[in-house]
Amino acid sequence: MLALGLALGAALAWGTADFLGGLTTRGLPVLTVLVASQGIGLLTLGIVVAAGGGGEAPATANVLYGMLAGVALAVGLGALYQGMAVGVMSVVSPISAAGAAIPIAFDLVRGDHPSLVQGAGVAAALAGVMLVSRGLPGAAGEGGSTAAGAGLGLLAAAGFGTFFVAIDSAAGSGVVWATLSQRAGVVTVVVLALAVVRPSLGVPGRLVVPLLSIGALDLTATMLFAAGTQEGLTSLVSVVASLYPAATIALAFLLLGERLHHVQQAGAVAVLAGAALIAGG
Repeated sequence: MLALGLALGAALAWGTADFLGGLTTRGLPVLTVLVASQGIGLLTLGIVVAAGGGGEAPATANVLYGMLAGVALAVGLGALYQGMAVGVMSVVSPISAAGAAIPIAFDLVRGDHPSLVQGAGVAAALAGVMLVSRGLPGAAGEGGSTAAGAGLGLLAAAGFGTFFVAIDSAAGSGVVWATLSQRAGVVTVVVLALAVVRPSLGVPGRLVVPLLSIGALDLTATMLFAAGTQEGLTSLVSVVASLYPAATIALAFLLLGERLHHVQQAGAVAVLAGAALIAGG
């Protein structure tokens, strides 16, 4: 029961962080949101490691995999936040969950074969993406058009899926070191992008708390997930944690009044069910 509770907490924290990320990006450049929110996690973990909480120093290969995971996560989060800023959160968020299929493709390339359950999950996720991506009734371009932000949702899925593969290789150095190197990768990429794009870094006072909350929630979710895998079956924890878009969808429904038509609702459910099957398989 403890593992289940930790996984549920991780899903709620991730889903809430994503909602705040998309909402905040409607008022700030996405790079500003990323550097502020992810920098908080990097600073916190840096203090933990400096205090001796990270254990032995990791192997160079593990650090590099962690940095790669950070680059992928930067792409995933950037695309997700921007997609939810320009489109419908209840569409973009579940599409991003389809990234769970990428580790399956990676295993196939290595010669491994997914279980029948995972295969069914991939099929459900792909079908769900097609359904949830359809334009909203009454919207411009209705009738099979692609919903706003859906393309960015797919880019987010690609980033998250690559993150899953890379962070698995980085985890041999322990959760703290893997997370620290991953956060360092995110912040490095975002800072480089800031140097090129040079957006305004000014943050209105009303958005300071949301930015801090995104970083705190994201770091909390990561730690809850890691603790859950130590307390119970990784498959069970992964299934529950993979349902994080449900929290984003619920918040968008309650606070923004977002509504999906029946076909999109079925698509969102299919994507979430597919992600759960992939994780549990």
